[in-house]
Amino acid sequence: MAHHSEPAEHLTHEQLKFNEHTVRAGHFTKIDLFRSAREEYKAALVYKPGDDTCLREIGVMNSYIARDRKTVLTVVPIVTAIILIIAFLG
Repeated sequence: MAHHSEPAEHLTHEQLKFNEHTVRAGHFTKIDLFRSAREEYKAALVYKPGDDTCLREIGVMNSYIARDRKTVLTVVPIVTAIILIIAFLG
């Protein structure tokens, strides 16, 4: 995910910032913070517009976000129904 091809002392400010954002995005992805990861990849694109890796990872994050949204929209009504049933029976 991160693009570390040169020693840090030879990198431009833009390359350092790009690396910072892509590394942070990788950390967010590891702990399933997909929206935060997506925002970090978007921030990295400011420093390296059109980067294929960032664009691909943004697509992956969008698919994870959509999957999680679907899960929430399925689970929340079921849990709410169970709570209401318990409240009425109790």
